[in-house]
Amino acid sequence: MTKGWKKSDWRAKPRVQMPDYPDTAALNSVEAQLAAYPPLVFAGEARKLKKQLALAGEGKAFLLQGGDCAESFAEFSADNIRDTFRVMLQMAVVLTYGAKVPVIKVGRMAGQFAKPRSANTEMIGGVEYPSYRGDIINGFEATVEARRPDPARMLQAYTQAAASLNLLRAFSTGGFADIHRVHSWTLGFAEHDKAERYRELSNRISDALDFMNAAGITSETAPSLASVDFYTSHESLLLEYEEALCRVDSITGQNVAGSGHMIWIGDRTRQPDGAHVEFARGVLNPIGLKCGPTTTADDLKVLMAKLNPANEAGRLTLIARFGAGKVGENLPRLIKAVQEEGANVVWSCDPMHGNTIKAASGYKTRPFESVLREVREFFQIHKAEGTVPGGVHFEMTGQDVTECTGGLRAVSDENLADRYHTACDPRLNASQSLELAFLVSEELSAQREAARRVAL
Repeated sequence: MTKGWKKSDWRAKPRVQMPDYPDTAALNSVEAQLAAYPPLVFAGEARKLKKQLALAGEGKAFLLQGGDCAESFAEFSADNIRDTFRVMLQMAVVLTYGAKVPVIKVGRMAGQFAKPRSANTEMIGGVEYPSYRGDIINGFEATVEARRPDPARMLQAYTQAAASLNLLRAFSTGGFADIHRVHSWTLGFAEHDKAERYRELSNRISDALDFMNAAGITSETAPSLASVDFYTSHESLLLEYEEALCRVDSITGQNVAGSGHMIWIGDRTRQPDGAHVEFARGVLNPIGLKCGPTTTADDLKVLMAKLNPANEAGRLTLIARFGAGKVGENLPRLIKAVQEEGANVVWSCDPMHGNTIKAASGYKTRPFESVLREVREFFQIHKAEGTVPGGVHFEMTGQDVTECTGGLRAVSDENLADRYHTACDPRLNASQSLELAFLVSEELSAQREAARRVAL
């Protein structure tokens, strides 16, 4: 990918949002162990994802990226993995029907253990502690010992990621992902008293599946109906972990991040001359780049040149995260910068991170209406600019949590305390995630119809 690049080159660059480990010998030992372990994902899988993302950049596929804000050691279970995977499958079926193109399914799973924080310390009960930075770095408990960075946590993260991937691969190909089974779950959602607007679309999907069955296109005659491609992704934040799992592809000789199929650079770590950009530029994986209100056109041009110097289609996904009401003043200038460079990118919308507020009850939350508004603004701007809205990026879970307000089941501020389980940011629950998929599907369907009319 990049001549002369070495996976350790990031160490000579300025680093932010990363821990200072007090025990260097312990850190070196953990890195050596990880370097000897098998990679979690393989170069061929990353290349396949890149080809699919190239189609999303052309409007011939659509990216659905979602999962936990920060994976937890304590809440790790097969049921949690299954439930989030199931909701993503349901969302993908609904989106596929609306967009009439394949939906690329990428989970924020099997690696999303580290989180950037706005401050190095936080006050808890009148006592100042180092900030919690995700289970791969330190513990959530409010004690000095728990908050001390511990490199051994990387080994536990690797083990959990490997087990998660093993289960996800089984679910993807073992019949669990059969489209008929997935849609039967969605039918249950559409029977909700307030889901009438979604019932019609759900019934149209049923009719399409019935027609396919009548035509002899079944899971037996078309095995692709019973399995899916499912990929993993995470923010490439803890670079000691990333470097240790970086491998050389035996076929091409290129470097591949073995920690996940797709890695992304956060809005806080996208410094053009920083450590995180330096690491990401040298691996062959698809790369995501979060773009917020402070992203300038000049910065974006430099970052695109560094992260995708060959202008390879599918290599770079720009994940816009501005906040509802702010898309119009930010996205067009970044679209213009991309067009001026003639850059191949996939545009994706992250409507979560710009819409976090503090409720009167004291809980961090995200109003469903704000999330939906940002998605709609994202589509509107791309329609006006004549560019392709290639995907969406959600923090979500398959669990029945009460962390984001609103939605079909009308979670209120007063409900937040009922099942508020996240250690970091509030997530959409299963019902809110599926409802959002229906609403995005409507946007995709309207966009497709408008394009058809123009073609006529």
